[in-house]
Amino acid sequence: MIENAMHFPILSFLIFLPFAGAIFLLFLPGGNRDAIRLAALGFSVATFAASLLTLFHFDFSTYKMQFVEKAEWIPSVGVSYFLGVDGISLLLVLLTTFLSILAIAVSWSAVEERVKEYMIYLLLLETGMIGVFTSLDMVVFFLFWEIGLVPMYFLIGIWGGQRKLYANIKFFLYTLFGSVFMLAGIIALYYAHGGITGEYTFNILKLYEVTYPQNLQWWVFLAFFLGFAIKVPVFPFHTWLPDAHVEAPTAGSVILAGVLLKMGTYGFVRFSLPLLPEASHAWAPFVITLSVIGIVYGAFLAIAQKDMKKMVAYSSVSHLGVVMVGIFAMNQPGMDGGVIQMINHGITTGGLFLVIGMIYERRHTRMMGEFGGLSKVMPAYAAFTIIIALSSIALPGTNGFVGELLVFIGLFKYGVLPGAIAVIGVVAGPVYMLGMCQKVIFGKVTRPENQSLKDINIREALILLSIVILIFWIGICPQPFFKLTSASTRHLIEVVNARNTSAAVKRDKDNSLPRNASRITHHGLDAEGGAR
Repeated sequence: MIENAMHFPILSFLIFLPFAGAIFLLFLPGGNRDAIRLAALGFSVATFAASLLTLFHFDFSTYKMQFVEKAEWIPSVGVSYFLGVDGISLLLVLLTTFLSILAIAVSWSAVEERVKEYMIYLLLLETGMIGVFTSLDMVVFFLFWEIGLVPMYFLIGIWGGQRKLYANIKFFLYTLFGSVFMLAGIIALYYAHGGITGEYTFNILKLYEVTYPQNLQWWVFLAFFLGFAIKVPVFPFHTWLPDAHVEAPTAGSVILAGVLLKMGTYGFVRFSLPLLPEASHAWAPFVITLSVIGIVYGAFLAIAQKDMKKMVAYSSVSHLGVVMVGIFAMNQPGMDGGVIQMINHGITTGGLFLVIGMIYERRHTRMMGEFGGLSKVMPAYAAFTIIIALSSIALPGTNGFVGELLVFIGLFKYGVLPGAIAVIGVVAGPVYMLGMCQKVIFGKVTRPENQSLKDINIREALILLSIVILIFWIGICPQPFFKLTSASTRHLIEVVNARNTSAAVKRDKDNSLPRNASRITHHGLDAEGGAR
């Protein structure tokens, strides 16, 4: 760990500033909608500014946790309020605070009923998401993980579409089902660590220190896999996602695709790989197989859709499959590509849901067949939509190209066959994305109601401009983003591979020992997350 050079609890400030904003909104009169919107936006902008302050004080040269805050919470069972970030988690915090601003801004005129409650739920959701990415105690992590579920449940349930009840129950049950198994895995590690070291703790950095028995690793990996894979979602646990996206309000879809799904991929990076290296290596072919199926399956389902939102939802299944194969290729290019692709997917898919929400606000339909020729009546809207769509298909010069290139370098290094099959899904990307542009943006204005559509206003243009700037920034000059994460990804790959090799060698030696010989040693990671 690195001591907090700022001498200020910046991570707690990041977590609880949106929560304070939600409390503040409670005391504002419900009828004053503009004041509520301004207050919510102000707290969200302040949170983003605080996250940038954290970035400016971040040490890029180390993989160790920074801005660490720790306080005893329930010492009798080893639970502590323990926060910290490395390059990977800080990048996800920045994505969260950035997209939260856009989610509030895009809701400015889209939500006219119960505005106070709507903004409160968005701010509470931001608190939960930041908490997930900064927690270094597994109980605290689990609490923030569950906190994020509740506001999204209400956002879909109250402001969702016609089938919101069905989508909401499905979303809640799937996520809750996975959370139960994840909690079981956390408790299993807690007791295993206590049995090996005599110290019962939920401190992630201390849990890293121990190499757990192979059988335990397998079962805990499966428990974590269910929790994280449903959140991602990995095929075949993806069926809740299209329903949730279609029924969610625009801001809900932006946050769901942009951040909440990344909580699953982050869980694999932060917990499954470093805590369970043997099981991660053993199950990698299985995870990569499911992910490759998801890449192809999600792409072909996206081609078949007529609803723009459902098309983007299925494209997320495909794109997050790309993230997963990068992570589980367990080599440097794949891991770097997987991590940056988490950010790219959040930016690009968030942008797609924004442009779909803007046109839905005008026409109250998302069906591609209802449009056509929008470039003639909404030229600015058409330009932004095309740029974001090209980013989604990984056009060179955009952010998507950088991430997918590294992922596929890593995947082909892992195996030619899964790489070749996954390419099919990538090739299918232009089919559905450019097909949408052709039907919606180009051609003739065939419907009278489309002829009077107003182009995007200044607020909407600024929202989309911020997305486009990031698309080209990462696509043309990605080095600052890799500089932030490279120390952490490099160390993660080194440690996971080293611990897996060490455990295999140890097991071979143990098999040659007498039965009464000791078979448990403590090695691997120190309390700072470094290799011994």
